[in-house]
Amino acid sequence: MLVSMLPWSNQMLNHRGTEAQRDTLSEKVIGAAITVHRALGPGLLESAYEACLELEIKELGLRVERQVEVPLHYKTIKLDAGYRLDLLVERELILELKTVEKLLAIHQAQLLTYLKLTGISTGLLMNFHVAKLADGIKRLKL
Repeated sequence: MLVSMLPWSNQMLNHRGTEAQRDTLSEKVIGAAITVHRALGPGLLESAYEACLELEIKELGLRVERQVEVPLHYKTIKLDAGYRLDLLVERELILELKTVEKLLAIHQAQLLTYLKLTGISTGLLMNFHVAKLADGIKRLKL
């Protein structure tokens, strides 16, 4: 298991919470994303869905952070490689949002890289450029 220091904490992150708690969190966030998608439909920029989803998640009483910097640690050096999480919910769930014709393997690889760099075990890849959002969601785990 890869565990790394995150910029918002002086503590190491491990896989926190039980599997059931992470599943419940994912379900709540997916519900919020469906609410956003039903209201806006496909066709907008990623940033629009990100802003609206942040608001929906906050309305659920959950902690959400937007555009969270993820440093790359190489040997003993901390590098700013320009990695940013779209949304981080409860410091346990990474959301990577897309507005693309079709999700590709590279999109999954991007989310898996974020999971590895942060030590967070679960992420949701969400493509808002679909008729039905449920068809555009992939849950990835380390």
